[in-house]
Amino acid sequence: MKSIRIAAWIGVLLVAAVLGYLTLNPPQPGAAGNEAAFGVPFSLVSQDGKPITEQALRGKPSVLFFGFTHCPEVCPTTLFEMDGWLKKVDPERSKLQAYFVTVDPERDTPDVMKQYVSNVSDRIVGISGPPEKIADVIKGYRVYAKKVPLDPAKPDGDYTMDHTASVFLLDSAGRFAGTIAYGENPDTAIKKLENLISKG
Repeated sequence: MKSIRIAAWIGVLLVAAVLGYLTLNPPQPGAAGNEAAFGVPFSLVSQDGKPITEQALRGKPSVLFFGFTHCPEVCPTTLFEMDGWLKKVDPERSKLQAYFVTVDPERDTPDVMKQYVSNVSDRIVGISGPPEKIADVIKGYRVYAKKVPLDPAKPDGDYTMDHTASVFLLDSAGRFAGTIAYGENPDTAIKKLENLISKG
């Protein structure tokens, strides 16, 4: 019995050691064993009504943001900031691409996305699609998104969306390269994008 307890404790210690190592030494973007593109394959619709797939996130580094057009503050603010970052780090429009993927496809049709995004930027492309396909992308890109009724007594009435507020940075192969947090210092955001461009 004593030997069984000792073996069990050894097992616990080994698991703790492995978890501790992974916590202190997480896989780095682009490191060996972490070469796969971030997210999942998708087939959605751009704001111009044209098909768009995950291949749009290849060839150049990408800036990717998930939100919705009825968003009162986070989304318009982030899109405005993204436009400013792009103009600052890539004035010739040759090094970076940017996308805004809706988490509210029931209301955000391609036409709605185009009108909304074009009021803020001509550098960012809106992406929409069928709800079930958007749901797959949200899950595949590890984005949090949840419908929240404005009146809890009327769950089928008007609603808002809780969602991840960070901007995802992807390298030219579509691999995860970091995030820019909502409200992050502008100089820090610019530096992250410059680093993204330099790594390609």
